[in-house]
Order: sequence, then structure tokens, then C-alpha cells
Amino acid sequence: MKDIMNWLNRQGVKTGRNRVFTYGSVHTLLTNRRYIGENRFQDMVVPDTIPIIIEKELFDRVQEKMAKNRRAPARHKAEDDYLLTTKLFCGMCGAMMFGECGTGRNKVVHHYYKCYNAKRTHSCKKKTVRKVWLEDLVVNATMEMLKDDQAIDAIVEMVMQLQDQENTTLPLLEKQLKETETGIQNMLNAIQAGILTSSTKERLEALEAQKKELGIRITEEKLAKPKLSADFVKFWLTRFRKLNPQIKSHRETLVNTFVNAIYLYDDKVLLTFNYKEGTKTISLDDVATLAASGESGSDLGCFAPPLKTA
Repeated sequence: MKDIMNWLNRQGVKTGRNRVFTYGSVHTLLTNRRYIGENRFQDMVVPDTIPIIIEKELFDRVQEKMAKNRRAPARHKAEDDYLLTTKLFCGMCGAMMFGECGTGRNKVVHHYYKCYNAKRTHSCKKKTVRKVWLEDLVVNATMEMLKDDQAIDAIVEMVMQLQDQENTTLPLLEKQLKETETGIQNMLNAIQAGILTSSTKERLEALEAQKKELGIRITEEKLAKPKLSADFVKFWLTRFRKLNPQIKSHRETLVNTFVNAIYLYDDKVLLTFNYKEGTKTISLDDVATLAASGESGSDLGCFAPPLKTA
């Protein structure tokens, strides 16, 4: 938002009161629901009463992005990018874990994830976890999920179900078209039976016009919201298998697309992916060999005893 403010001021753009933009005025601009057609008077909201200049989908994405930024404490303080910010939570208290860095005695900068409550209120005993080790663990687990054909099939099935749920207009139009075609056929049967009046002719013409209009609306709806085939979705998903987990942009794509949330305990990491039943528990004993090798940068050696979880 600060970058937006600075850009607007550099362009010489003024607010409605002919003033320079501030952080607050940018916030007001981005949250103004009049741009999506809503008119509000006290507690009463009347939609679609003002010309819409911003698509609601775009407006909602902006609100979601702003909400995520609010839930990411001290993210701007880190010089390095913390891949799991807004997705990583403490398994002990449920608070968000955020990125932090510190300089050791040898002047080497170390990057960690730390529980917000442990940092701010000291009400949680969760210790810091090294950034590289945890991010590698999550990225590698995500790649393993993508290599699982059953997981891919589950995602494809979910996408197919969501498409049917989200588009309620098309099924209604198709139902109306079917009823109209039935009405036309009934009229034709009546004409063939010798029942031909001016009312019959007018009714038939009206049904024909309605059929044509419904056909146009169905075509427009399909063009506006094209339905993806299961084969296409599966092909699109399997392409993620070609990503390189060592490349920064590829790592970001994997996490942002598939990881919903990560819950970090002392004895395990619980990953939830963006599909039905997409949950995976990784015992830290399973990665003990990697930790012992010294290549992981893990803090496991100084963790407290594992929690007794149900």
C-alpha cells in the first residue's frame, strides 16, 4: 500500500479533496464498496444501485490480500523472503509464526520462524525453527504429494465438483431451454392433430423466440465461464511436477498453489493442502537422518520433549 501511495503521488494524482495520497487514503480507496455498486446508508446496504467500475472478484481478491498482510506481523522487517508467511502456525498455541533473523557471534545472519505469542507476550514456549530446513521440508512434501496419482485424482474431482457448484446460472438456463423445447413439441403435436388457431400460432412463435434467446444466453454463459475438462485439469496439475524445488519462483508457486496451512509441533509437522482430505502428517523422526547429517540446519537438537497430543 505504501508503494501504491508513492506511485500515485509521483504521478501527481490527487484525492477527491485535491490532496496528496496518504496511507489512510489508499486504504479507503481499496476498501470503498461503492466501486462494486453497493450503496450504504447506516446499516442498510443496497447492491447494484451505483455504476460498477470494479469487478467484485477483483475487489474480493484485494480484500483477501490486505487481510493476509494484516495477519503477517513484522514481515516487512525481514530482508529475506519468508516463504511460509501467513500459512505457518504454532502447533502449541495456534498463533501465526513469522520470519525473524539474528546475527551470531561470527557475524553470520540466521533466519528463523518464531511463534508470535512466544515473541510478543511470552505466553508460548515454542522455540524458533530455522527457515531453510522448514521451507525445504514443506516444498519437498508438496512435490511428493504432486507425484501421488491418487492425490492428483482427488484434486481433479474437487475441481469438477466446484465448477458445478459455482455456476448456478447455466443449469437453470439449460432447464428452461429443455422446458421450452418440450412446449414447442407439444404445439407441433397439436398442429398435427388439426388444432390450429391464432393463439396456437402466437404461442408457437413466442416459444421459438424464447428458445433462440435461451440459446444465446447459454452460449454467452459458457464463453464467460468455460468449463474445464477433467483431462485438462489433470494435465495442468501434472505440469507442476516439472518445477525445480531449488528455484525460488518455483518454490513460491508450489506453496501458494497447493499449501493451505502448516501447523508446527515439537514432534511433527501437519500440512493441509488445498483439496479435500489433503492432510499429511510428517513425524520429525522421519527426517532425523537428514537432521543428523548436518545438511538441514534444523534446531531439533535443542527442542523441548515432544508434546503429548491426541
